[in-house]
Amino acid sequence: MFELRDYQQETIDNIMNSISAGHRSIMVQQPPRTGKTVIMAEIARRATAKGNRILFVVHRQEIVQQVIKTFKANDVNMDLAKIGMVQTITRHVNNLDPPAIIFVDEAHHVLAKSYRRILDAFPKAYKLLFTATPYRLGGQGFTDVADDLIVGKSVPWLIDHHFLAPVDYYAPSYIDTARLKVKRTGEYDTDSIKEAMKPKIYGNAVKHYLKLAKGMQAIAYTYNVDSAVKLANAFNGYRITARAISGKTPKEERNKIIEDYRQGKIQIVTNAELFTEGLDLPNVDCVIMLRPTQSLSLYLQFAMRSMNPRKGKTAIIIDHVGNVERFGLPTDERQWTLEGSGKNKQQSGTTIKPVSVCPTCFASFYRTSDICPYCGAALGEEKEIEVVDDVQLKKVTKSRLAIIKKIQSSAIMNNVAGKRPNELKNLKEIQAYAKLKGYKPGWAYHYAKQRGFIKK
Repeated sequence: MFELRDYQQETIDNIMNSISAGHRSIMVQQPPRTGKTVIMAEIARRATAKGNRILFVVHRQEIVQQVIKTFKANDVNMDLAKIGMVQTITRHVNNLDPPAIIFVDEAHHVLAKSYRRILDAFPKAYKLLFTATPYRLGGQGFTDVADDLIVGKSVPWLIDHHFLAPVDYYAPSYIDTARLKVKRTGEYDTDSIKEAMKPKIYGNAVKHYLKLAKGMQAIAYTYNVDSAVKLANAFNGYRITARAISGKTPKEERNKIIEDYRQGKIQIVTNAELFTEGLDLPNVDCVIMLRPTQSLSLYLQFAMRSMNPRKGKTAIIIDHVGNVERFGLPTDERQWTLEGSGKNKQQSGTTIKPVSVCPTCFASFYRTSDICPYCGAALGEEKEIEVVDDVQLKKVTKSRLAIIKKIQSSAIMNNVAGKRPNELKNLKEIQAYAKLKGYKPGWAYHYAKQRGFIKK
């Protein structure tokens, strides 16, 4: 059995209290690297010890064996535990013994039809939906599948209490301010913002590693398989032992690379397509981002991979693509809700596949077809991202991010400038409209509530 950390026990207590209050489908937010599988293993142990069946649903094959290993180590009765991929379970859901509890891992995917079919098949079961990020790219909320939300300890709290390592974050100050054009309203032109913030790779990855994180074991996230191989070769050219790994890497070779990394024989792993769920690398002290993403979940998985604590450790994140400009620092306080963001809903596919990146718009998503769900571009062709080599990355501060957010908010204000109040589509647009018109702060709140964008 595992000895639970205080915050893990607190999460379990909160779940039990929620169940006692009558909730049956509970979303549980737990930051990356904080042992959500351990929390689920303890609940599963208690359930199976009483003779109750549990069902554990994951979206990646690599995770299945990791979960089984963790559950066995915590004395879960595996005769009463069914652990499998969503694709498999949904095909055989009618043949399963009814579980008392259904666990869903990476539950921000739970709106997909395959997950819904499983949840709907067992109406009497308690549903525990675990995720680090209760947020969807399409802006959907989770009120259709969850009746309560339990929020774990914040990342700053976990750092302060030494459960996560502090981090220094480096990124390019890459917004080309010379391209920004100001409209008569005093705000920046939307098209000029897009041009100024066009996705590129900034700075030489090897040289910045040597400057900022020399000697640290690192993982680099690249945007395609070819770029992973090229980067590994570049590191090896500097006598820094590196290996490339991807979804195409044979399992035996992948396991050998992981074991060599564990023993310190490999210093850098360059990674395409596997990301974090299927790659059990220990001792990561540095993360190198060479892949733009629009997924908050993917970003936090990337960034926080280096934040396992060790006495005296400060993790290093080197962001060559400006992901921090879109999402802020991984150490930021975040407000989580079951409510959606007001964006247009995206269609959820029935098949969950590894995350793909669109070669045209750089959106990151779980691929369900050969067409990008955001821009409609054909997928499959790998294109090079422009590399701006002669750029120095700088340490990211909150004041710098505040400037970026101000620039980005200009795009929203430009979007609402010519609209009437009844044409505004969400809370952010209402707030931008009020600011543009000079209305009192209370107007945005009351009008948003009137329109149904604020539920409470």
